[in-house]
Parts: sequence; C-alpha cells; structure tokens
Amino acid sequence: MSPRHGVPPAQCRRAARRLALSPDGTIYFTDYARGYLGHFDPKTKQVDEWASPGGAASKPYGIAVTSDGIVWYSESGVSPNTLVRFDPRSKGFSSTAIPSGGGVVRNMVATPDGRLFLACSGVNKIAVAEIAR
Repeated sequence: MSPRHGVPPAQCRRAARRLALSPDGTIYFTDYARGYLGHFDPKTKQVDEWASPGGAASKPYGIAVTSDGIVWYSESGVSPNTLVRFDPRSKGFSSTAIPSGGGVVRNMVATPDGRLFLACSGVNKIAVAEIAR
C-alpha cells in the first residue's frame, strides 16, 4: 500500500501537533508552536489558519470534531486550560475553562452522540464534556 495524499505547505507540516477529521473529509489541526488552529482540504490543497483565542503562547493541543462539524480543542498554554469551540461556518471562536485545570489535554475524542472525552494527563483524569445543542 502506498499513501496518497496532498501535503500542506512546509510551515503546517512542521507545526501541526494533533489532527482531527471533519465529517466533510477535511482535516483540522492544532499548531502548538505558533498558537493556531489550521484547516487542510486534501482535495484542493487549501490551507487556512486562525490565531487561537489564547494567543501565540496558548499551545493548542488535543482536538476533535463533532458530527455537526464543530471543532473542539484544548489550549494547554493558558491556566487553567481551556476548551475552545470553533464554528467553521461563522469562523467564530468561544472558550471555557476546564474545571480540573486540565493539566495538558493531549488527546480528545468526540462520540456519535456529541460528547467529548478529554485525556487530562497532568491531573490524571478523564473529563467528559456534555455539549449543549
């Protein structure tokens, strides 16, 4: 088997920390080093990036996309860590503090019913975020 894919520009390959597949087949990624959320469309090779709400030192890390296409990720460079919501349609961000502080949320996963499970490695907990619809 040989991989077939489009490759985003060098700055994205160098900085992408975690990836999440969107329902439309595109890929979102967190740029830990620069404090950005990125989006890559493998069909068009288009890359878009947005500054994370916490700024250049926010260190975005774990990321997931729910079935409605909303992107969720953690900012690990702010205290307490935050859970950030990005709406691809409006390009709007909102964020909320993770109650346990989060330690560092390196991984998260979205469930089919819209919940998020966060691995809060710095505090040895698994958090469950119930997403209001």
